[in-house]
Amino acid sequence: MLPMMQSVFITGNSSGLGYGLTEEYLSRGYEVYGLSRRGCTGIDTKALHDVRCDLSQTSTIVPALESLLGEASRVNLVFLNAGVLGAIRQITETPLEDILRVMDINVWANKIILDWLLERNLGIEQIVSISSGAAVKSHKGWGAYSLSKAALNMLNQLYAPEYPDTHLCALAPGLVDTAMQDHLCNPDEVDVEQYPSVQKLREARGTDSMPTPRAAAHRLAQVIPRLKDYPSGSFIDVRTMIRERGR
Repeated sequence: MLPMMQSVFITGNSSGLGYGLTEEYLSRGYEVYGLSRRGCTGIDTKALHDVRCDLSQTSTIVPALESLLGEASRVNLVFLNAGVLGAIRQITETPLEDILRVMDINVWANKIILDWLLERNLGIEQIVSISSGAAVKSHKGWGAYSLSKAALNMLNQLYAPEYPDTHLCALAPGLVDTAMQDHLCNPDEVDVEQYPSVQKLREARGTDSMPTPRAAAHRLAQVIPRLKDYPSGSFIDVRTMIRERGR
C-alpha cells in the first residue's frame, strides 16, 4: 500500500507568503488546501485544492471550510497565514471600526477556523499562526495590527492546553517582500518622518533581510519541524531560531 500523501492547509494563499508556501509545499509533494479571498491562480496541478472566502465575512468561513475540507480524512500541517495590516496612523486617530475589521480577519476568523479544524479530528500535527514582531514590540502607527497580532499570540496560548495532540505556535516570519511592502514603501502612502519605523523597512527592501515570498516560505518550511522543540502555544521569531542555530 502506498503511503498517504502529506497535506497542508494554508489561508491567504492567493499572494505573498501564502502563495510562496503553496509553491513550496507543492514542490515537496504535499497536497495543498488553500483558502483565500481572490483564489490561488497560476498553479495548475491536481494537488492544489482551492476555495475562495473573504475572512472578513465571518459567516462564510464554515461553509467554505466544509466545501474545501469536508471530505478530507487528514491534514498534517496548517498555516493560518491570512491577515491585513490596516492603516498606518496614530492609535488616537484610528477609528474603532478600523480596529474591529483588522481584528475580525487577523484574530476572530482564525478562532472560527481553529474551532472547526480541531473539532473534526483531522490528525493535525502542527498549526502555525503567522504572527509578527509587532505583536511584542510596539511602533507608532501600527496600532490595529499590533493589537491583532498580540491577540493572535494569546489565542494560540489559550488553545494549546485544550488540544494536547496538536502543536500550536505563533510564528513571526521576519520581513517578507509582499504587497504590504508596496504600500509601506510608497512615499505617497506613508510619511516616514511621522512613522520612522517604516524607513527601516524601505532600507531592507531588495536586501537579504527581506526575502521574496518563495524564499521566505522555503526558510519557514525548513524550520517547521524544529518548532516542536518549543512548548505548544509559544510565540517564536524565525530570526531568533536561525541565530540560535548558528551559534
